[in-house]
Amino acid sequence: MTTSTPHAVLAGSGPEPDPEHHPPRHRRPTPAPLCALLGLVLLCGAALTAWADHRAAHRPPTAEAVYRRAGSLWRATPVDTLFPPVLAGPDAGPGGADRSWTRVALAPDAECGPALAPAWQAALVPTGCTRVLRATYTDATRSSLVTVGMVFTPADAPAMAALGGHFTAPPGYGFADGRRAAWTASVLPEGPIVLYTVSAFTDGRPVDAPRPAEEAMRKDATGAVAQAGLGHEAKAVATAMERTLHTLTAPATPEPAR
Repeated sequence: MTTSTPHAVLAGSGPEPDPEHHPPRHRRPTPAPLCALLGLVLLCGAALTAWADHRAAHRPPTAEAVYRRAGSLWRATPVDTLFPPVLAGPDAGPGGADRSWTRVALAPDAECGPALAPAWQAALVPTGCTRVLRATYTDATRSSLVTVGMVFTPADAPAMAALGGHFTAPPGYGFADGRRAAWTASVLPEGPIVLYTVSAFTDGRPVDAPRPAEEAMRKDATGAVAQAGLGHEAKAVATAMERTLHTLTAPATPEPAR
């Protein structure tokens, strides 16, 4: 006959825990995911701002902005850029001869009153006048002088267009009015600028009256001014300066977006 012995209870052991009754656990906050999300939002915002700034920087300027910028060339452009030391005039002389001119005199920028004749001041009353810049060039033979003037105004394009045909012979710089031979005056379409030129003989001889350059350039034109090509000189220098101003006022080509 076998005698059964009850299982001994291990010393120090208590009742087994109830698996369905765990003690409550306190969850700790987990800030890492929130920080990562916030960082992603900030990064996306910065990227969008940079993209918008890039687009704005490479957006072509408006025609009005380009026109206004041209009106400030007199104070924002180096003098050697506005009035190049040497001007080239391919096919610009009588018979299509190539010409070139060297700058020999440069006037300080001036207020309109002292720099312009009364007739010009009267013509500019509707637009106002900001500043006048002037320089004088001589041709390669040193037989002629040509003064170039730039009159800057604060006016808009329609007001400037209305000035056409209201100008008389402009003053020279470095020679007296009695020596003026041929002249031009035009309103630039790119900005609020009136560009003029006036030519003279370098030997100081007086001229009866200054003539419009186109008149002195006619094939049937007679007299010393026409024969010396001073109409061609005034017109060709004006054309060369128009090219310079056109380059300075042209809107910059934006770089392609990357």
